[in-house]
Amino acid sequence: MAPQRYNRTKAVALAVVGAAATANAFQAKGVFGGQRVATPRSLTRSAAHLDMKFKVAVVGGGPSGACAAEIFAQYPDVETVIIERKMDNAKPCGGAIPLCMVDEFKLPEKLIDRKVRKMKMISPTNREVDIGTTLKPDEYIGMVRREILDGYLRSRAIEYGATPINGLVTKIDVPQGHNGRYKIHLQNYEGAQKVGTKEEMEVDLIIGADGANSRVAKAMDAGDYNYAIAFQERVRVNPEQMKFYEELAEMYVGDDVSPDFYGWVFPKYDHVAVGTGTVVNRPAIMEYQKAMRERAGAKIEGGTIIKIEAHPIPEHYRPRRVVGRMVLVGDAAGYVTKCSGEGIYFAAKSGRMAAEEIVAVMKANGGKLPTEAQIKDTYIKKYDQAYKPTYIVLDLLQRIFYSNNAAREAFVEMCESEYVQKVTFDSYLYKRVQGNNPVEDIKLLFNTVGSLFRGAALAPPDKPYSNPVESLKRL
Repeated sequence: MAPQRYNRTKAVALAVVGAAATANAFQAKGVFGGQRVATPRSLTRSAAHLDMKFKVAVVGGGPSGACAAEIFAQYPDVETVIIERKMDNAKPCGGAIPLCMVDEFKLPEKLIDRKVRKMKMISPTNREVDIGTTLKPDEYIGMVRREILDGYLRSRAIEYGATPINGLVTKIDVPQGHNGRYKIHLQNYEGAQKVGTKEEMEVDLIIGADGANSRVAKAMDAGDYNYAIAFQERVRVNPEQMKFYEELAEMYVGDDVSPDFYGWVFPKYDHVAVGTGTVVNRPAIMEYQKAMRERAGAKIEGGTIIKIEAHPIPEHYRPRRVVGRMVLVGDAAGYVTKCSGEGIYFAAKSGRMAAEEIVAVMKANGGKLPTEAQIKDTYIKKYDQAYKPTYIVLDLLQRIFYSNNAAREAFVEMCESEYVQKVTFDSYLYKRVQGNNPVEDIKLLFNTVGSLFRGAALAPPDKPYSNPVESLKRL
């Protein structure tokens, strides 16, 4: 579909993004002042002001923000701005996307660095299990670089008419009872400015797509959540090593690389991403990363580290995702799955869904802004119906199989099952629950029990650690 709004040329739009490169949703930190704006404004358009447009601010320019801005920008009754500070930064992310995302979000193949058709699961005792045999010839897991993917989605939103602002939000004034306009205070870093220019902007609705350290979430008192620290190194290896990872990704489990998650080696265009994460022992993240490099061993030996990235990753939903006309999406809302740590698809999906539902309500109500109740009854209700079971199941699997080395050993053994591989890949690639086989489910139950017993006999015991304070910290 061709862009429908504004006379801004494509060249200008792309120049704005190109000047700052591309990146993930910004990672600002800070505390908000919660000043109240006393002057309410009518939330509906009168006949005398039919030419007035409501203004939507999308804070954050990663997949969730860009996909939300793209939808709003195509609605003629809305003026859309997308505020992103670090256009040249990228979230430390393995960069795996499901096959369904390519078609659903109309992503060109040039964004896909690698098409992974094989994966190795590597246990605490270094037992390797190859998975991917159930994939069809045209099926794959897409590997992307976030700076490329995020930049493309953001550019597309700008082409449709969203106005980009290279800025950092510093404070949001919330109107009494959310019955008026929100005032956003920001530092504008237009061009190559090292010191931002203070600006203010009044808007009618805010989409918080600004990640785990969301300032929008703080302004709307969305509540806290626990979080993991993800750490990743981009490593450029030699051509022979790169060839090994041509269609292959690796996942390592063991308390040496993470006491509650996994480590990964994921291939990119001309390098590999090596990383790990943890919630319960964040201060030891560098020790776990060192162990990841050691576990990968000769496969990445001699490689040059070209980039180091670290970032908080949410562990569960925010207590409140909609307050008034402030709406959270992506990491800001807590949409990262346990066990797999997947977040890109759910970020993009939540941003698009939130915008689509808000626009639909406005169209149905003669152009009126939606209420908090209406947003919850559409966006929140539909998102949870579609995906909350997935979060619950993956949370349970993480609690069971990432809890100790014996369970991790059993988990890797279970991955040898063709049935497990098929159900896992089909669910991941297409984001829908697959029809399970009751007979195979019963077999899997018994096999799981056997795997747990064997894992307990084979796996080394977990090393104790003491981190009673840090492990309980919340954003």
